[in-house]
Amino acid sequence: MIYRLRHVTTYAYAHPVDLAAHLLLLTPRSLAHQQVARATLEVTPAPSHVSEAPDHFGNLATRVFIDVPHARFEVVAEALVEVRFPEPPAPATTLPWEVVRDIARGSEAVEFTFGSPLAPLVPAARGYAAASFPARRPVLAGLLELMARIRRDFTYKPGATGPNTQVAEVLESRVGVCQDYAHVMVSGLRGLGLPARYVSGYVRTRPPPGGTARRGADQSHAWVEAWLGPEHGWVGLDPTNDIVVRDEHVVLAWGRDFGDVSPLRGVILGGGEHGLWVGVDLEEAEGPVPA
Repeated sequence: MIYRLRHVTTYAYAHPVDLAAHLLLLTPRSLAHQQVARATLEVTPAPSHVSEAPDHFGNLATRVFIDVPHARFEVVAEALVEVRFPEPPAPATTLPWEVVRDIARGSEAVEFTFGSPLAPLVPAARGYAAASFPARRPVLAGLLELMARIRRDFTYKPGATGPNTQVAEVLESRVGVCQDYAHVMVSGLRGLGLPARYVSGYVRTRPPPGGTARRGADQSHAWVEAWLGPEHGWVGLDPTNDIVVRDEHVVLAWGRDFGDVSPLRGVILGGGEHGLWVGVDLEEAEGPVPA
């Protein structure tokens, strides 16, 4: 599937900002199953300095510095991306979850078994996840059941939580958005010793003909990648929509939790009160991706 992506972020300040330094994670990742044919970032006002470099997780980070007074700051990210993630293996053919846990301890995936600020090792999250992982159950079978339970047990309600809402709060209220669903799942899996990482990106804005509209469209989206072991690697799981990631998602960045992959963050001098507007379109494109 080929998509045209447009992500617009606009800040309006009550008073001029004299200096600003921003970190942008708004360029989709180039992956084996995700080809980025074109990606651009337009920043207003024009920065006096721009640099690009991969961060610790391999996400392409763009740093901009603005030294002219401005009452408005806008970033327009556009991209043309082809995604073709493969079907996951048959669940019954994947390793028992305990085996994956043990192998992970000696692998690079172990980095994603530790707690993090927004996805700590919460006992209640571990207990919630454990119900899907009885002894010797194939790991993907447990992951699919856990994803479906989160979709069923939690109420999707935009505005009910914020960027820093903790996993324990979401487990108690059973209300949240895609970020919260992903943090709960990540925390629970890590509590069991299973590698899980937080993924930011996008889900298609409009469903295919006859399809179901996806929660989290028209904005940045979040889901989970879980490790199945060395043979099958990572699989994307979207608990907000209860679907395996294949051809409806575009991967932007991954990390331990939202704090690692916030699309835009920075430090400003001045500004006072501000307003924020974000708009996202991920539309199916026609024709082949340019070589």
